[in-house]
Parts: sequence; C-alpha cells; structure tokens
Amino acid sequence: MNAFISRLLNWLKPRDNMPPEIRRAQQLISAIDAGGIPLDPGRIGRIAEDLGLEISRNARTEHTIERIRAALKRY
Repeated sequence: MNAFISRLLNWLKPRDNMPPEIRRAQQLISAIDAGGIPLDPGRIGRIAEDLGLEISRNARTEHTIERIRAALKRY
C-alpha cells in the first residue's frame, strides 16, 4: 500500500520542464545571491554561451553575470 501511495505522489509531483542550461544559470545566480563568489570565469562564460550570449574572453565576470540575469528574465 505504501508503494502505491509513493508512486501516486511521484506521479502527481510537478515536473521540471526547464532546459538544463536555464537550470544551470538559475543555480549560478541563486548561489551568487546567497553570498557565493564565482571562482571559475570559464564556467560562467560557458553558461552564458549555453544561453546563446556572445561573451568576449576579456569580458569582466560581473558584466557576464548581469547579462545572464537579463537573459533569465526573458525566460
């Protein structure tokens, strides 16, 4: 009986239909907002590129993060 209820609850649970690049960007912004400091500018650049943003290798990390925030507002 417990297995049936467990399966039923899993079936009723809302699905996360967001693309993985959006999910990664949201996780990055959430971590930064929680006080985290991004240590890998390459990772931030890859996330931005996955969102379709063109980022210069010389772009400041803060500028890239602001562009990621703006891109997330469009989704």
